[in-house]
Amino acid sequence: MKNVKCCKCVKCDKEYEACANITTCECGGILDVIYDYDYIKTIFNKEVLKNREDQTMWRYRELLPIEADTIPKGLRVGNSPIYKTDKIAKMLNIKELYIKDDGINPTSSLKDRASAMAVTKAIEAGYDTIACSSTGNAASSLAGNAAAAGLKTYIFVPSRAPKGKVAQLLMFGSNLTSVLGSYEETFDLSKKAIEKYGWYNRNAAINPYLSEGKKTVALEICEQLQFEAPDFVCVSVGDGCTIAGVYKGFYDMYNVGLIEKIPRLISVQAEGCCPINTAVLSNKDWTPQEENTYADSIAVGVPRNADKAIKAIKDSNGIAVNVTDDEIRSAQRFLAKECGVFGEPAGVTATAGLIKLCNKNAIPHDATVVSIVTGNGLKDIESAIENCNEPVRCKNSLPEFEAAMKEHNIIVK
Repeated sequence: MKNVKCCKCVKCDKEYEACANITTCECGGILDVIYDYDYIKTIFNKEVLKNREDQTMWRYRELLPIEADTIPKGLRVGNSPIYKTDKIAKMLNIKELYIKDDGINPTSSLKDRASAMAVTKAIEAGYDTIACSSTGNAASSLAGNAAAAGLKTYIFVPSRAPKGKVAQLLMFGSNLTSVLGSYEETFDLSKKAIEKYGWYNRNAAINPYLSEGKKTVALEICEQLQFEAPDFVCVSVGDGCTIAGVYKGFYDMYNVGLIEKIPRLISVQAEGCCPINTAVLSNKDWTPQEENTYADSIAVGVPRNADKAIKAIKDSNGIAVNVTDDEIRSAQRFLAKECGVFGEPAGVTATAGLIKLCNKNAIPHDATVVSIVTGNGLKDIESAIENCNEPVRCKNSLPEFEAAMKEHNIIVK
């Protein structure tokens, strides 16, 4: 790969050749993909993108760690819509707000970006089986993308995983194991099985290429905003891989000269499980926490990409904010009603954090902000229904309908 120099440990700075099946540093640190930006500038620019027909995440292949002759297989991932929401921006008293809806990806989450990359690298490395542990979204995205590419999967999820995600896994034909325990225990079992059976590892703690897939959401934001980088980008944070990828995408675009600044990242976690934000706010090393939030996709008490995530927040002069489950529920209803975007609890946590900060006047009123919705609400339909009022019920009778409306204080006009 001419565009890639090496993979470098974020802890000890040791460098490795960027081969397809590389994992972690010998010191245990996560690796980061280092690019040759001078070379990339000679082959990648706005004109190249303008004339490129590929509308998937692979349209940015010069900034991705894949071989020049690789033709990615699988589902159509990327090019999710970004909505300018003047109404909400006015309500929050900020200049501009954009909602990036990544819940429209093939398996309904941003994790498709990482899984598409994992599947591509697994094929490059000659594997026919790929595995991971997950709170749900990474698992279902891997199962779907692997199925489309003809790979077999072994998936490990905690038993609390929502039924919608479990249904996806079963339908995609994965070999699914529901682990009676926490996400930490789930990860540990997957690690043991992967080591024993030699499967390709899609786990974010092990595979340095996953955040490279996730960063394409930032690359798209740059292009969709005509390469005018926003002031802030809000991200829901669990294991840290997503916010690390978002930062890397803006960092890449800045270093090839396509944007003039890197946005400040807003890291949003649930109060019941916020080890990364706690570390940032206290300026101390992160420590494990309980997984005490209903936003299952970010309920990660032992984050596997904490080092990259904390570095991304600090390097972008970012903000860390925690929100309650009730604030997440409120944001889910608010975003659906005011913008028409139905996100799952973890998917709207970023917006919950933005609302909280705006209510505290912590965001400048002249700011342009992007909030990323990472997963669709249909992923966790049970919690969504619990978060709404019951429907009005009546028989096939107009008078009864009108009486029922009146009983519920709904004005019909």
